[in-house]
Amino acid sequence: MEQGVAKATARDIAAAAGVSLAAIGYHFGSKERLVTEALTEALGTAIGDSMENLIADSAGATPLAGFTRLWNGMPAVFANNQEAMLASLENIVRIVRSDESRAQLADQLPQIYADLSRNVQTAHPELDADQAEAVAQLYFALVQGLGLLWVLNPNGGVPDGDRLAVALRALTS
Repeated sequence: MEQGVAKATARDIAAAAGVSLAAIGYHFGSKERLVTEALTEALGTAIGDSMENLIADSAGATPLAGFTRLWNGMPAVFANNQEAMLASLENIVRIVRSDESRAQLADQLPQIYADLSRNVQTAHPELDADQAEAVAQLYFALVQGLGLLWVLNPNGGVPDGDRLAVALRALTS
């Protein structure tokens, strides 16, 4: 990640990994597939694990209180993973420019939603499967959007969980 995803060549990746250039093609088929898989895994670990922990910490609270707690905690997660956040932005641009990477991400989204949905339903068993999946999809959309806003303006301007909860209450009243 030192030089950025966009500038990395297959040769750079092979050298950093201590493998031959042919190994990348054999194991992954292309540099694009390798980078997409590696970044998805790394970002899922860096951001996703922290997000899952915040969701789990809301067990026993109402879903709205859990929502508020999660989004109050995510700015710290973004701050603790600044390099991963920058790599994520580079990865988004790379994915948009590659049909192969877009298809790969499209294939991964159902599993991302399912994993997140399981965490939501474990923390909030009062939600049925469809509600937990909808909440998971909302959380995924919010982490993408709020993460981008945080990278652009880490010192403010990103709504916190309390503010987002006000919006939800306004929409549902």
